[in-house]
Amino acid sequence: MTRTDPSLRVLVTGGAGYIGSHIVRDLAAAGHAVTVYDNLYSGHRWAVLEGELIEADLGDRARLESVLCDSGFDAVVHCAGHIWVGESVANPGKYYFNNAANAFRLFDLCAQYGIPRVVFSSTAAVYGQPGVDVIDEDQPLAPINPYGASKLMAERALQDIAAASGLRFAILRYFNVAGADAAARIGEATPDNSHLIKVALETAAGLRPEMQVNGTDYPTPDGTCIRDYVHVDDLAAAHVQALAHLAAGGTSLIANCGYGRGYSVREVLEAVERVTGHTLPVRHAARRPGDPAVLVADNRRIRESLGWQPRHADLEAIVASAWRFEQALASRRAALAKSA
Repeated sequence: MTRTDPSLRVLVTGGAGYIGSHIVRDLAAAGHAVTVYDNLYSGHRWAVLEGELIEADLGDRARLESVLCDSGFDAVVHCAGHIWVGESVANPGKYYFNNAANAFRLFDLCAQYGIPRVVFSSTAAVYGQPGVDVIDEDQPLAPINPYGASKLMAERALQDIAAASGLRFAILRYFNVAGADAAARIGEATPDNSHLIKVALETAAGLRPEMQVNGTDYPTPDGTCIRDYVHVDDLAAAHVQALAHLAAGGTSLIANCGYGRGYSVREVLEAVERVTGHTLPVRHAARRPGDPAVLVADNRRIRESLGWQPRHADLEAIVASAWRFEQALASRRAALAKSA
């Protein structure tokens, strides 16, 4: 990671979580002074490799305001949020309160206390079911679930608050994030996970009895959904570059984070079998309502605006890094059980 100059004071919300912890690692490596704000709902104290951890909830206005008002922060990277589509359908209020209302408060306080830069973790779910396979940022925004809708609300609030206050922002719309830190120190450790690669690796490790493949009759070469998988290290680098862009006086931007190349569910499972050496028991099920056949990012804007150059755009490398972390996580669990 190239060190940036000058260094900034950065607050990272959700910095103890999967993606946030990788961003914190890279911000510190780039020379920035990082503070993490996380309630540890789905994050972990051990995942904060650098900086100070403030254990607090974004819904606690008094605590958040006390952190922001006299902080001298130069930027906020907002990663905190709920991310499970199915849960958002079953419990939409949880998502609107956390992903939307808490974001409104955070962005408004940033404007109120003169914090001039915000980098916001958004999602490709804001596009809903686009009528194209490769999605650019100008596609209509029509989310089909409360998760995507709550993120879109936060996007709109950030743009409006920025227009009124003069703060500048980068909104990064993630596609399918996977992989882990090369040294296996941090990775995806959220319980009850539904991400394909994580579930497949847990199945390979014997933590799940089987893999369920939802839909084998899509209009794709092998009948299963195609998605754009981006390594979490490349995603973290995009946040550091977005912050550098804003710090250098760059204009606000909205950009997709993906590789522009998709893999089918079958291709992912085959890669997991090659990397782990385990054959996965698979059960086929019907399509899930609302699952598009293909979702792939048009990433020209982030490449051109930030000079983003992915270094890990290889499916087996993504899976291998996640598998190393899965094994390290198993060792951590065994050690904790032994000491209990």
